[in-house]
Amino acid sequence: MPAPENTLKTRLAEGRESFGIWLGLADAYTAEIAATAGFDWLLIDGEHAPNDIRSLSAQLAVIDGTGTVPVIRLPDDDPAKIKQALDIGAQTLLIPMIESGAQAAAAVKACLYPPEGGRGVGSALARASKFGAIPDYLVTANDQICVILQVESRAGLAALDDILRIDRLDAVFVGPSDLAADMGYPGQPGHAAVRGAVMQALRDIRAAGKAAGILTTDPAYIEEARQNGAVFVGVGIDVTILSAALRGLASRYVSSRSGM
Repeated sequence: MPAPENTLKTRLAEGRESFGIWLGLADAYTAEIAATAGFDWLLIDGEHAPNDIRSLSAQLAVIDGTGTVPVIRLPDDDPAKIKQALDIGAQTLLIPMIESGAQAAAAVKACLYPPEGGRGVGSALARASKFGAIPDYLVTANDQICVILQVESRAGLAALDDILRIDRLDAVFVGPSDLAADMGYPGQPGHAAVRGAVMQALRDIRAAGKAAGILTTDPAYIEEARQNGAVFVGVGIDVTILSAALRGLASRYVSSRSGM
């Protein structure tokens, strides 16, 4: 029995759009709720949300089998963290702050078992192999691992051509918020200079035959990104969705009370 098919990897390879949201609440119960919404994928954020390896694993477990693909964003490209995320069952990783071809190559290598890569072998202990119930896991896992690298700085954009040459790289994700800060426009991902750089990067990624990704909650930005080749499209964040709904509800009723 081989490793499970990674349907997101297949969609990206075929150039088909997929839509999802960021999960930053760091809670399995809310991840389970999100998994009922019908998104193609849910990204569990290990970079900016208060997650550890156990909370990441718990969220993977409740999303598994729902028809929605879980993605983990790691805090960095540390091979040890990559190994742990794969062993707990993630098949798709988003690795942030990639700024050179060499860094990209090392990150991809860390995701794959030898001889293609350098991932440590411990699958008999791992949820990824259903704790040994997938006998062919070691020889089939590489084919289902989806590697998405995040470019979010001027250095990353300057190295984009080198990054795109890396074999076994499935997608490159452009991060508008960090890029805006690095370009001197903190908090302004929609600034014309930032937006132009983002759209050019998306076009370059698609022209190189890789899937292009982005996260934005601005509908106009989303549509422009799609027109410029983005197919891995993040359209929301659970934290901001919840906070906006709560504040709107409070504003509607608390501000309208009679004072009695």
